[in-house]
Amino acid sequence: MRFAVIGAGAIGTLHAETIANLPGAELAAVVDVRPEAARSLAERYGVCPFSDLDQALGRPEIEAVAICTPSGSHADLVQAALSADKHVVVEKPLDVSLEAADRVAAAERASRRRVTVISQHRFDAASRIVFDAIRSGRFGNVTSGSAVVAWWRSQAYYDSAGWRGTWALDGGGALMNQGIHTLDLLLWFLGEPVEVFAWAGRLAHERIEVEDAAVATIRFAQGALGVIHATTAAYPGMNARVQLHGDRGSAVIDDDRLAYFHAAQAGGAGPDLGSGSPDNQAGRMLEAGGPSQQPVGGRTSHSDQYEDFISSVADDRPPLVTVREAARTLAVVIAVYESAQSGRPARVRLLDGVD
Repeated sequence: MRFAVIGAGAIGTLHAETIANLPGAELAAVVDVRPEAARSLAERYGVCPFSDLDQALGRPEIEAVAICTPSGSHADLVQAALSADKHVVVEKPLDVSLEAADRVAAAERASRRRVTVISQHRFDAASRIVFDAIRSGRFGNVTSGSAVVAWWRSQAYYDSAGWRGTWALDGGGALMNQGIHTLDLLLWFLGEPVEVFAWAGRLAHERIEVEDAAVATIRFAQGALGVIHATTAAYPGMNARVQLHGDRGSAVIDDDRLAYFHAAQAGGAGPDLGSGSPDNQAGRMLEAGGPSQQPVGGRTSHSDQYEDFISSVADDRPPLVTVREAARTLAVVIAVYESAQSGRPARVRLLDGVD
């Protein structure tokens, strides 16, 4: 599949490298409104640079695009690509509003093309092990979970580009931009979110409109409870971490690695009391291997998601990360902001029109 990368910044550079090194994919063009940026990245791979999106989308050899621009521009670019009969990979988040997500969903339904949103950590070995354990019942009744992203971003980071820290193009702060991948894993593990209660604030940075710290509780449809903590005001920065707990097992993913896993033996009675971290089974789970416990394709999680997407087009099936999945994660972020602003719980507004 021949791709054009739209956006030649740091994320676009990562996507270009991923595509160029993936069997079954080919980088065909780089698009950026800054001609020098498009030219610089395109020359690295010997492909065509474009500063005009319509010209690039008009090239018949380009079959798909990877959208790597500021978040608030995503929906418009997805619509333009679908109108030009291109498949679409779009960076997280899907966009910055539910209205924009609804437009993307409608455009995909009206087209004959596929859209996926980058959520590469679903393809990590640790994530697949935990997901499979939950679905197979190894953790019993899953009761709670947490997603923590305590990172550091300097003032210079926010000052480095005019769109950073703005509602219009960044869509939010620590949760929307940095915490959304880890939140997405929590939702993937625990299912449909119903309601959140949240607090958020700008506590350590200047000249930004959005939060640099947010905490929230979340209630899921099947009864499980979750905690979200995202901040860019935690010097020097800690590993992202997900914890999952049930009445038959628990797991911890730390820095994308399976740090802890314990599930009771099938049919065996667990102890009456428990604390600490007994009998860490993580090593055994990783050694067990198998398609569901190893990164698909054995490369990076980004390349694994691209491989899934290319296969979904060839097999005429939905990709693992669909527009609906991405819209659900976006809806939780927006509910967090609504609750933090109102001081009351906020319902998660899942879009009826999203498949």
